Amino acid sequence: MPHEIRLVSVILPTYDERENIVPLLEAIHREIRFPHEIIVVDDNSPDGTSKAVSDFIRDHHASFVRLETRLSDRGLTKSIRRGIEFAKGDTVVWMDCDFSMPPEKIPELLAKVEQGIAIAVGSRFVAGGSTKDFDAGGGKRESALVILLSRFLNWLTRMTLIPSFHDYTSGFIAVRREVLDAVPLRGDYGEYFMDLMVRAILQGFSFVEIPYTCVPRRAGETKTGGSLRMIVRRGIKYLSVLGRLWMLKLGMLCWRGKGR
Repeated sequence: MPHEIRLVSVILPTYDERENIVPLLEAIHREIRFPHEIIVVDDNSPDGTSKAVSDFIRDHHASFVRLETRLSDRGLTKSIRRGIEFAKGDTVVWMDCDFSMPPEKIPELLAKVEQGIAIAVGSRFVAGGSTKDFDAGGGKRESALVILLSRFLNWLTRMTLIPSFHDYTSGFIAVRREVLDAVPLRGDYGEYFMDLMVRAILQGFSFVEIPYTCVPRRAGETKTGGSLRMIVRRGIKYLSVLGRLWMLKLGMLCWRGKGR
């Protein structure tokens, strides 16, 4: 059944994205043909991201932009969840704020939702998509360990849980509001997306993946680098979530088997 999109809520969780945020707001506003709001949830960035957004709203009379500056209890998943609480739209979009995820792909995601798909995901791991290069050029270098960890986690999740889905660490999504009501976000970093997608698919929500090329951030410093110790800690957290989801899937299969 087609889905009537009346209002799109775009959530932008930010931390130290002053150089990217205003161009991103302008790009998203150009791309979306539906009535829309853009909710910037900033974790009190020391670089002045919130001020840049506030100035943009004032100077351009941008009533379509809303700003929430969080002074405590911060974190990626918490910021997205806060944005969902504020969102008025029947369809919700979120993405990274460094231009690694192209705003021009948002209309393709929304088109799939309008056609009746519950969840449309920007995917690096289907035909036509690709990931960042280790050497980003321009003096930027992505962490090879982070990229390899992402690829490994996606492969492992596909092999152990749901092979028909590919990009479990995407974070680039357009989704109908009822999905988020049924499957609230859990976690504190990127593992939230794996948890969301597995639980949503197990509950029977339809999905599609749209290929995109993930490019290096346009400006600023990456948030996914860090020390080897930090990368290992995040990897362990992902594996813990993977184990919990495997048990969930096993429990659902057993329950369905008893119901026959």
